[in-house]
Amino acid sequence: MNTQPVVATCGLSKFYNHVCRVNKIDLEVPEGEIYGFLGPNGAGKSTTLKMLLGLAKPTDGRITLFGQELGKHRRSILNQIGSLIESPSYYAHLTGLENMRVMQTLRGVPRKNIDEALRIVRLENQKNKKVEHYSLGMKQRLGIAMALISYPKLLILDEPTNGLDPAGIGEIRELIKSMPRQYGITVLLSSHLLSEIEQIATSVGIINDGNLLYQGKIETLQERNSSSLAIRTGNNAAAAAWMQTQGYMANLQDECLQIEHMSDQQVARLNKELVLSGIDVLRIEERKRTLEDIFLELTGREKSL
Repeated sequence: MNTQPVVATCGLSKFYNHVCRVNKIDLEVPEGEIYGFLGPNGAGKSTTLKMLLGLAKPTDGRITLFGQELGKHRRSILNQIGSLIESPSYYAHLTGLENMRVMQTLRGVPRKNIDEALRIVRLENQKNKKVEHYSLGMKQRLGIAMALISYPKLLILDEPTNGLDPAGIGEIRELIKSMPRQYGITVLLSSHLLSEIEQIATSVGIINDGNLLYQGKIETLQERNSSSLAIRTGNNAAAAAWMQTQGYMANLQDECLQIEHMSDQQVARLNKELVLSGIDVLRIEERKRTLEDIFLELTGREKSL
């Protein structure tokens, strides 16, 4: 496989009315992967994707797609990309097949591409139904079929599961996961839902307030999932003071003393020593630091109740 990234940006920035929406980001999307572009609403995801598609002009920076600069090879590059930005555009009074024929004419591709694209998104048996009678999930799949009609090398999707019910989300998720594996298509998708990115992506970029905070393999991010111990005692202040004299680093949080993870033998010894020092140990539990914790830490946000 080619080691050259499908998407590479250098110092990519965008200002609207002197307000920075994207700040000098260096994206790198490897070939054959599903790259999850993750961030809260308003973080700069859609603006970045629009710049990659030539729908918004960068204020500064360079965009390279398939090894070529977008500014110099715009037409040839965009012919290799399929995209679905925000809601799919379609004619509700036409059938799915008729909508696909409109797109086929616009893209100038063979008619046989229609059948293959509808087969990929599993709409071949619904192609003669009017789109106004499609479910939201079917409409989203039709939008993806339109993006696939030109057999793209890169598929760009902006919040593809927005507004879908759990069944629809599952359908889109499985469809996206099949793209690199079965069809050799690299996927770049944005989402504000960590749970979706975690289940789909192989690489991830985290953006907030226009700044790229993390980029790399999702496994590397998962390796940050360290755990700690939460100890609740009858007198946390006395316990913290005693632990400090014994070399333990403890922080008081949520009415518990938080210390770094230790072995079962070390936990048993600490429990025994606290009790022998006259401090009642009420509870000891392990607390894992989840991907959500890491995401919230990177973006400076708090957990929702």
